[in-house]
Amino acid sequence: MPRILVVDDEPKICRFVSRALERDGHSVVTTGGGTDALQLAQEGEFALVVLDLMLPGMNGFDVLRRMLAHHPGQRVLVLSAVGDVSAKIECFASGAIDYLAKPFAVAELVARVRLRASDPSRPPSHRWLRVGAFSLDLDRRTVTLRGRVIHLPHREFALLSQLMRRAGEVCGRDELLANVWGFTFDTSSNVVDVYVRRLRTKLGADSIETVRNVGYSFVAG
Repeated sequence: MPRILVVDDEPKICRFVSRALERDGHSVVTTGGGTDALQLAQEGEFALVVLDLMLPGMNGFDVLRRMLAHHPGQRVLVLSAVGDVSAKIECFASGAIDYLAKPFAVAELVARVRLRASDPSRPPSHRWLRVGAFSLDLDRRTVTLRGRVIHLPHREFALLSQLMRRAGEVCGRDELLANVWGFTFDTSSNVVDVYVRRLRTKLGADSIETVRNVGYSFVAG
């Protein structure tokens, strides 16, 4: 039975969507907050996350980015009253696989969830993130470099995936702190620098370039 995580701060919508999906054969977990959603997604396996954007505290855009930084293979369907094109483009660029605007027809939502949740993981090309000589396995959470498989702890993997997705671009320290560690960390912390040093030790000193006073950029090997 596919497990679905529904994230919406309106209890009525959570109940309504939950009942409809359960009638269709899904197991449903609901939450009204972005922080709780990230915790649930990290602790459990969900075939699909149905995510609202207008959440209290941490908005859905941030939840989406952080969730996929920690769990790159997670499928997310955005269900939101924010229906403008720019919001849809931002969500798709961040990794969402579908977007349904509110108000919505329950039959359409159920059909979309059924399709997205039952698809076999993703096409093979989506399992791998390749930049130069580096191949990141998003399912096994390993990186392969010239035939050598390197196993990475959770934070190192999340940081590397964030940098590789933006290969050739500069990722600011504050951005990396937000997407990989969350805003609870002091932005004056040197935790990003520490983890970059660890990655360089494993992947090669030239793999990640320092952009002075800004952040880091992944360099294809």
